[in-house]
Parts: sequence; C-alpha cells; structure tokens
Amino acid sequence: MKIEINKLAKHFADVPFQMEGIYRFTQKPGKSWPSYTEPFPGFVFPLNGKVEFTFDGTPYVFTPGKVIHGGAKMKLAEKKNNNTSWEYLLVHYQICGPDSDKLSPSSSHFELQVGYSLRLYDLLERLWKISFQSGSIPAFQTKVLFYNVLEEVFACARNQDNGNSKTLFDQVSAYIHEHYSESLAISMLSEQNGVSRNRLAYVFSKYSGMGPGDYLLSYRLNRAKEMLLVENMTTIQEISQAVGFNDPFYFSRAFKKQFGLSPREYRNKFINNPV
Repeated sequence: MKIEINKLAKHFADVPFQMEGIYRFTQKPGKSWPSYTEPFPGFVFPLNGKVEFTFDGTPYVFTPGKVIHGGAKMKLAEKKNNNTSWEYLLVHYQICGPDSDKLSPSSSHFELQVGYSLRLYDLLERLWKISFQSGSIPAFQTKVLFYNVLEEVFACARNQDNGNSKTLFDQVSAYIHEHYSESLAISMLSEQNGVSRNRLAYVFSKYSGMGPGDYLLSYRLNRAKEMLLVENMTTIQEISQAVGFNDPFYFSRAFKKQFGLSPREYRNKFINNPV
C-alpha cells in the first residue's frame, strides 16, 4: 500500500523512537524465511537483486529504487525471487511509549518509490558502518544519520510523486484529446488510471488550473469553435455531437458562457473572417 509523505514525516517528527538494529544481508535463492516479521517495525532498503514478499497478504516487489516498511509481527511470505541473490539493508526501530493507533505508519506496511539517489546510498553506507561502533556518541550519530536517511527518503519520494503526477496529467489529458467526442465520465477516467477522483482533480488543478471536468468541457468547446468555421458542417447539432455533447441546447448555453456568443452568433460573425 502507499502512504502520504506528509503524514509519514509528521509521524516521525512527533513520535519518539529508538534504534533497535541495523543489518545488511545478501540472501541466496532457496533460503527459508520466518513466518512473521520481527517484534519491531522496520525499513527495508533493497540494494541489489529482486524478490517478492507479502506482508499480511499484500505483495511487495523489493528492488533498488524502493523503500519498504513492515510493521511488527506481520505475516511474512516469500512469493518469488527469480532465482537470483538479493542484497538489502534492514533498519529496525522501536516506538518509545504508547502507539495504540493500529493505522499509524509504524504499525503499517507500505512502500515508497524513491528512485536512484546517490546521497541516500551514501547515507546508508555510513549508517551501516557506524552501527558497528559502541558507545553513546556513535549511538547518537546513528540516530542522527537515520533521521538524515528519512529526510532523503521523504524528499526523493516527493520528487517521484511529483513526476508521477505530471505523467498522470499527460496520460489523461492525451486520452481526452483523442476521445473527446465519446461519452467520457470523470469516474471512468479515474478508474481507468487507478486513482481516486480527488487525486485526479488535484493533478488537473495543479497542471491546468481547472478540474478534469472543466478541462474536458473547455477542450470540447474549443474544438467546436474550430469546427464552426468549417462551412461543410452545416448544423449546430452536428457540431455538438461531433465534440461529445448529446444535448445541443446545453452545448449552446455552455458555448455562450465560455465565449460570450452563441455558436450561431460566433459562426455568423467569423465565418468570413476567422480569428
């Protein structure tokens, strides 16, 4: 499952925790795994290779470029490892004090897309090396480094999310441009792209300044404006149907609201002097 970055950052800003262990493993195919995760929550940082596990029945593909979090004592099962070795860094931590919310990030399993970050890998290497040292100062440095790791993870995940937002906008807007003449519903567009209507509305507002419904309406009306200057398209109803409107009266009202002229008035004014 996915998690909202701001919620995750707030959780680690508000909740005190202590480090429980930092481990680096290279696992070969055929290794047997325990049926449950450790009694502490933890972050898995894949370094090389690929493997698929399930946390409480939810599958996750562990590959570099991702960070996976598992809660304490969750059901664990390996699904597939492609017969290759894989390497990862595991960081266990413990919440200090009560954390009774079963929906809190520390009690949840989720993944973050972080992409490739040289700084993140450098921080993980430093974190791994300092974990061998004993004493209060190395313990303090370990926690500081882990905060730095989390900061880099949050920044990378946010950048990935912004990139995914632009990709989503480009995909949906391109689909609208190609299929505007068909019957389109915002619920269908959101389901088709695997996002909620609220998410789709946020992305369109961010990149176009309007919601997806207004974007679709505006695109249809602008295409209609172009068609009105084509003489062989003789009726307003023909044009309204060609740009996806089933009701020519609604089309005429929307057109006048957008451009200040009815479709007929626009055609009469500009048919011999297109602008």
